[in-house]
Amino acid sequence: MIKDSEFITSNEVPGPTKEEIRCLLLCKSEVSSEDIVVDIGCGTGGIATEFAKRAKKVIAIDKNPKAIKLTLENLQKHDVDKKVELIENDGVLAVKSIENIDIAIIGGSGGDLDQILETVSSKLNQNGRIIINAILADTKVQAVNKLKELGYKPNIIEANISKGKIIERGIMMIAENPIAIIYSKL
Repeated sequence: MIKDSEFITSNEVPGPTKEEIRCLLLCKSEVSSEDIVVDIGCGTGGIATEFAKRAKKVIAIDKNPKAIKLTLENLQKHDVDKKVELIENDGVLAVKSIENIDIAIIGGSGGDLDQILETVSSKLNQNGRIIINAILADTKVQAVNKLKELGYKPNIIEANISKGKIIERGIMMIAENPIAIIYSKL
């Protein structure tokens, strides 16, 4: 796993997805060296970088040109840029141009989660997997309901990560934002 501190970051682009969450995503996705992974809303490229180390190919999508630039810098820093295709576009439009998807990871939907899920679902290969990261309660409910509507049996976990900070009197635990991971297989 790449440490959070090893990613190039910017105040203008969210991310990277925290190390512990990336670890859970890798586990729940059951990624293999034969998989084509699509990272929708790639931000700084933390997820794309981790999956590029393990998958056959990653397609990282973001409509923010600053996110695409930062993702490329992180991919190059970690020497996996040759395994990743970057697409600067809206998630729905970008996914429509992709033929084969084994794993779709949705970290940012720009309010188009239903459309993204419909499009991804139509492009998934046999045994394909969908994973949604959600911090908003509304997004969690929306993702579960849409997956059920599309015929999936969604699973959901919520991770509440706290990291210890050593202070004079002892150890102070500092909480990160809780994040839900909603996942399902085709």
